[in-house]
Amino acid sequence: MVCAVGSRSSLSYIEETTFGTTPVGNFTELPYNTHSLDLTKERVAGNQIRKDRLPVTDRHGNKQVAGDIVADLANAEFDPFLESALLGSFTSDVLDVGTTPKFFSIEDYASDIDQSRVFSGCTVSTMAISLAPNQMVTTTFTMVGKDMIQSATEKTITASAAEVPFDSYSGDILIGDAEGVLSAIGTVTQLDFTVNNGFTPSFVVGSDSVACMPYGMAVIEGTLTCHYEDDSLINRFLNEVETALSVSVNDPSGANAYTFFFPRIKLNGATVPVGGPEIRLIEIPFVALGDISEGTNLRITRPTVLP
Repeated sequence: MVCAVGSRSSLSYIEETTFGTTPVGNFTELPYNTHSLDLTKERVAGNQIRKDRLPVTDRHGNKQVAGDIVADLANAEFDPFLESALLGSFTSDVLDVGTTPKFFSIEDYASDIDQSRVFSGCTVSTMAISLAPNQMVTTTFTMVGKDMIQSATEKTITASAAEVPFDSYSGDILIGDAEGVLSAIGTVTQLDFTVNNGFTPSFVVGSDSVACMPYGMAVIEGTLTCHYEDDSLINRFLNEVETALSVSVNDPSGANAYTFFFPRIKLNGATVPVGGPEIRLIEIPFVALGDISEGTNLRITRPTVLP
């Protein structure tokens, strides 16, 4: 008996032109660490009262796709998913928060048993990025979607470029006043932030699948963790100083920097606990607000691809 194993499994995707419809064409391999994509159905139970106390009706109701794709961020490999997370498109290698959703069909293929599951109508509802010492730049794309079909035939796949992932050693973190000059900060021990689009599947009478995928505001929040060395960051919180934050990540080549720029953030805390005799850290939660002059609350800049 052959059992499917994770080491023989792959993910690939194709962008949809019509929500929930898988187009004809090659899929693109997507590097990943883990994923939990699945289709679930609500249960609809009958309400009859019977003298024998036996429930006799239990039906399947609305269905939808949900799950996380966890990956090590790398040059070019995840650009379509970054665009999906910001509801925008790279223009001259710059991506701002926008208003146009991007949907994918995603194939989960188990090559050892030749079984394929294709999830359609998938988009990034939430993106979480984590930077910390001694790890790759970890990214979690929380997906929502419409439907799933099974097949014993793998899609035609364009192979991944196998780019080297970004790490926590190759890049810079800059901070300063909003609309002001930014300076390097060398005390950051961890930075985590999320982009939450609030996609909520909507259903209609007469169908058990998602009819449309409305979304909410681009809520971007994070936490900056730093060494407790002086009062500068605490004063930014106490005085409600509007702040700009720029974070660049890169691979060892030094040629593939991606920069995440928050033009206007509000620091909403500055906790300085004593957890033991070791070093003390400041934990600073923040929210990214829209900057009218920049037209966004997050800007991602990628390296220019030379011809």
